[in-house]
Amino acid sequence: MRALRMGTLAFAACVALATTSGISRADEVPMVTGEQWMQSSEQIKKAYLVGIANAYHVEAAFHGSTPPSDEQSLIPRFARGLKGQTLDTVREGLDKWYAANPDRVNQPVIETIWFEMVVPGLQRNK
Repeated sequence: MRALRMGTLAFAACVALATTSGISRADEVPMVTGEQWMQSSEQIKKAYLVGIANAYHVEAAFHGSTPPSDEQSLIPRFARGLKGQTLDTVREGLDKWYAANPDRVNQPVIETIWFEMVVPGLQRNK
């Protein structure tokens, strides 16, 4: 039941973000920025992060017992850099970062996760 609810949340997040992002062509993938992030509900934010986590799990399952190297994929670095984080701590961290940096709301959320959470986490989790 919980998986169904998270799937529904993920679908709602995609729909909400797609309608607010002003998609101009069907072949463009909208980039979620801090502006959309800050306008989204807690549930939409969690759904976005669940989508990222699901992409990670799909790639990890695809590679099985032979995970890709750092040169082949960002996934191993994401895992090490976000070690110890939860959906809530990442969400809260993004909320705080965009609130403290209102002049950077055009920065994509995935870029913020990388530079503000993953890279510093890689230094801590060597």
